[in-house]
Amino acid sequence: MKRVTPHMARVTFDAGDLAGSIGGEPDQQVKLYFPKPGQAVPRLPEPGGDFMRWYEAFNAIPEDERPWMRSFTIRAVDRERKTVDIDFVLHGDAGPAARWAESARPSDVLGMFGPSAMFARPVPLSAAIAASDWLLLAGDQAALPAIGTLIESLPEGYPAVACVEVGDAAEEQSFTTRGRVSVRWVHRGQVPPGHGEGLLDAVRRAEFPSGRVFAWLAGEAGTVRALRRHLVGDRGVDKRSIDFTGYWRLKLTQDDAPTQEDLTDAGELVERARELTAEAHAQDNG
Repeated sequence: MKRVTPHMARVTFDAGDLAGSIGGEPDQQVKLYFPKPGQAVPRLPEPGGDFMRWYEAFNAIPEDERPWMRSFTIRAVDRERKTVDIDFVLHGDAGPAARWAESARPSDVLGMFGPSAMFARPVPLSAAIAASDWLLLAGDQAALPAIGTLIESLPEGYPAVACVEVGDAAEEQSFTTRGRVSVRWVHRGQVPPGHGEGLLDAVRRAEFPSGRVFAWLAGEAGTVRALRRHLVGDRGVDKRSIDFTGYWRLKLTQDDAPTQEDLTDAGELVERARELTAEAHAQDNG
C-alpha cells in the first residue's frame, strides 16, 4: 500500500489469473468483500457459473458473518505481474473499507467480484466518447480513481473539462494524458455541511467548449442529481449523453435500503440502457 495523497491510499492486490481477463476500458467497476470482525478472510459461497444462485447463498450467510460489500474502480492492471491497483479514500474509521485500508498488510485477503457484464454499460464508454466532441467529468474524491482512468485513456488531443471536489490542495492529483484536459479543483473544507455545493458551482461556472458533450458524473448521490438537473435543464444536454452514478449517500451506506430517489435513478439507468441497446442493434442491422 502507498499513499497517493494524505487521504487516498493505493492498494496493490495479487489478482492471479483474473488480471489477464480484465479489459482495457477505463472506469471498470468491481465489488470488494471485507471480512467481519474475527475473520481472517471474508466468508463467501463457493464460486459458480450462476451468479443469482451465488448471490442468494451470499445473502443466506448470517448477517454477523456476511462480509461487507463495497463498490470500487480498478485504477490499474499489471497483467505481467498479475496485480490490480485499487484506490481507497481514507476518512477515519467511518466505514469498513476505510478501516481495512488504514491497517492493510501484505497477507490480507479480500473477496472480489467483477468486472462483470452484469454491471457494465451496454455501449462502452470509449464508443460514447468517440461519438462526442468533448468530455465533461464531474465528481468528488470518491470518483477520483475513475476520473483518473478516464483522463489517462483519452485519445490524442481529445478535449475534456474536469471539475473535481477534494478536501484541500494536498488531495489534488496529477495525470498523464494524451488529451487536452482542463482540471478545476474544488476544495471542500468541512463535510458536511456544504458537501457538493462547490462542485455544483464549479460546473455551473465552467465555460463549455462548442460541440457535442458527453458528461460523466459520479460522487454523492444528491450532488449527482443536482448536476444532472443543471446539465439537462440549464445547459440543454441530452439525457442520453450523461453517464451518472451515485457512489455514496450522505448519512447512509450501501448496507442501508435504497431511497425512493435511488430507485428513480436506477429506473432511469435501466431505461437508458434499453435505449442504447436498441440504438446499437439498429446500427448493426442498418
